[in-house]
Amino acid sequence: MKRNIPALTMDDTAVSDVPKEKGDTLVINENNLRAPSPKGGNCDDDSEAESYRDGRTEEVDRDTKVRAYAWCRDFLSGTWKTIPETDFQISIVSGGLSNLLYLCSLPDHVHCVGDEPRQVLLRVYGAILQGVDSLVLESVMFAILAERALGPRLYGIFPEGRLEQYMPSIRLRTEQLRDPQLSAEIAVKLARFHGMVMPFNKEPKWLFGTIDRYMEQILKLKFVRDAHVKKFNKLMKYNLQAELESLRTLLAETPSPVVFCHNDVQEGNILMLDDRDPSSNEKLMLIDFEYSSYNYRGFDFGNHFCEWAYDYTYDQWPFFKANMENYPNRQQQLHFIRNYLAESGGYSESTMHEDQARIEEEMIIETNRYALASHFLWGLWSIIQAKISTIEFGYMDYALCRFDAYFKQKKLFT
Repeated sequence: MKRNIPALTMDDTAVSDVPKEKGDTLVINENNLRAPSPKGGNCDDDSEAESYRDGRTEEVDRDTKVRAYAWCRDFLSGTWKTIPETDFQISIVSGGLSNLLYLCSLPDHVHCVGDEPRQVLLRVYGAILQGVDSLVLESVMFAILAERALGPRLYGIFPEGRLEQYMPSIRLRTEQLRDPQLSAEIAVKLARFHGMVMPFNKEPKWLFGTIDRYMEQILKLKFVRDAHVKKFNKLMKYNLQAELESLRTLLAETPSPVVFCHNDVQEGNILMLDDRDPSSNEKLMLIDFEYSSYNYRGFDFGNHFCEWAYDYTYDQWPFFKANMENYPNRQQQLHFIRNYLAESGGYSESTMHEDQARIEEEMIIETNRYALASHFLWGLWSIIQAKISTIEFGYMDYALCRFDAYFKQKKLFT
């Protein structure tokens, strides 16, 4: 699994599509306003759950297929320029909470005429919460990382999305984050990511700048669907504005170096590459850099540890499962931290044992306090997504889940 939303004035209703221009008519689907009946992820009667009682949609709609065919024809070379639409193949790739992902392919009977790829990944941007400027920065970042062989190639970019290299791979599953060998490699990859010097603003404005922007937008939201109203009112009882000031004060007292952060290291953004030597320790690649920026190191650590607890592959409403018992224990955190420090040069063989222990203890405090910022950020993000996203996901349930975890963890780590 997240970018300047326009002023939100439309009611919270099921829509056939999000209006693309100010003058577009908002079409209300009255079938999705029926009375609540089944249970949602928060165990309440939930009309959203009713809407998705049959699980996720697996078919690509006609409009998306037409647009995808045109993008591939216009931006790719060779055979992509000449194949008829009837030969164009497209399927949904699961795992995106911010964007819609599709695999576009040439059919087996069509041969390449040059070095054009046979398959590409199409990313169609979801609700833009970060601001349009972030799309430009992400595209620059994506190209830089591709040139350094640290990310997939970029084949095409357009206002609605982009075409990327399809990497023969599988996305990690949530439970694989607990695997000691994979956890060690994720730590190494993160250390290398943090060590990069990128041509972006190096002030750590992203975290609270984003949270403040989300908070401002949420205070203007109005929901009308019963299920949303109940959940939104429950969230507002937390007095999130006051809680944000408490969090800001806590993190101001928590030292954390500013580095180039990924900001979304979850299992869906980590690929296990198919073509790597099985004996190699280099099996993984970080992808999806839309939130990457200069930020506090502790956020990348804490955010990643939070993701150990959330499985986004669950195929029934609300399309995620949460188990905070899977949050890494002290030994698992130390295993990650030690591999990170070994790669980044945080300490060496000459480091005294007591200094090493002090560094590790400080990082554990840093990490778990910044984990609170992860819960807060994605909780706010999810409230806004519940209003504007067309992706099938229980965003409001997820927001409740993240803030519940926030208050429970706050008691432990402050």
